[in-house]
Amino acid sequence: MKKIGVITSGGDCGGLNAVIKGAAQMAYDKGAKCYVIPNGYAGLYNLVEFDELVELRPKRFDMIDNALAGSEAGHSRVKIKKIEDPNKYERIKKGLAKFGIDGLVISGGDDTGSVIVDLYNNGIPCVHAPKTMDLDLQTYSVGADSTISRIAEFAEDLKTTGRTHNRIIVVEVFGRYAGHTAFRGGVAADADAVLIPEVPVDFDALYESVKFKFCVRVRNSDVKAGTYLIIVAEGLKNADGSDIVDETAGIDAFGHKKLAGAAKYVCQQLTKRFKADPDIKKFMQDEKMYVPNIYEVPEVRAVTPGHLVRCGRASAYDVNFGREAGAAAVQLLMNGITGVTVVKVEGNEIRYMETAKAIVQRHVDPDLIALHERLGLCFGRKSQEFKPTFKKVEGKVERHL
Repeated sequence: MKKIGVITSGGDCGGLNAVIKGAAQMAYDKGAKCYVIPNGYAGLYNLVEFDELVELRPKRFDMIDNALAGSEAGHSRVKIKKIEDPNKYERIKKGLAKFGIDGLVISGGDDTGSVIVDLYNNGIPCVHAPKTMDLDLQTYSVGADSTISRIAEFAEDLKTTGRTHNRIIVVEVFGRYAGHTAFRGGVAADADAVLIPEVPVDFDALYESVKFKFCVRVRNSDVKAGTYLIIVAEGLKNADGSDIVDETAGIDAFGHKKLAGAAKYVCQQLTKRFKADPDIKKFMQDEKMYVPNIYEVPEVRAVTPGHLVRCGRASAYDVNFGREAGAAAVQLLMNGITGVTVVKVEGNEIRYMETAKAIVQRHVDPDLIALHERLGLCFGRKSQEFKPTFKKVEGKVERHL
């Protein structure tokens, strides 16, 4: 293993440059050469057409800011299996052979991981450095901590707007199938409600929470100011379990239906209930806010920070994990261990698992949801009972970083 290619794929996020830098530095330390294969799997497919690749020698990898989000290597939304070229794997192998590349370090999430499994099964050595801000792999993944921190910061800041205008603020964040970032970001921002794909929403239950907390806050304020903060994952489900999708928008490169405005949908559902509730008209009148035909019910506003939660700077945790994951991936390649995902580095022990198992989707733990419901967080349903068990831990406790 003398020459290694580095690929990043899927969505951008914090910590990816740390993976690249960690891989390049470890390769250099071991006497191997490390090259950037640009623009994700599109670059890999077209590798045979390149005239040259950037080698990450000390002068070049020293230029990489591992705390900067995004990726020095670039991305694309390409699934190799879907390329309509019967010779696609031979084309990729020819590209690798052209530059003498013996193996690949690839960082990405479940979609990227599925391609890694595909490449490995077609005789291309690769190791997966887990990356997804959705945090829905079986392992920790680069980008999650950075994104959760930004969601929490933005959501907390939006409370000032909410209180100024007496609005209910609905913040929509990423999370198609799993709601980890909405959940953890919401907890950190001290949100009032978190709506995630794991819990189909009963909008009547959500409305009761909104109505009670919002009205109490305004009534208790000497300047009649209050707000209510909701964090909603894009993959919000109705009480019947159905998705909110844009049927006219088609599907993306990996076969996912394009979603259609979870935050706006929540706003519509709450506004409809405000208008139908006679208690709200009386509340607005009692608090001297009611203006006929102009301001009859509280405003519900949607905010979608979108890619702002995945750009900017990486958290210290993601930089540390990314550097170690990139370095560990190179070590695995050099020891002939491929088709696997880095789990973590524990001392001198590099832990890994088969990528096919690592990309199995992990959802928010229902017991954790119940715990936070007992602490007052609404998940758009009737609060469930938290039933703890107790376990005494002996000896060494595994570190998290």
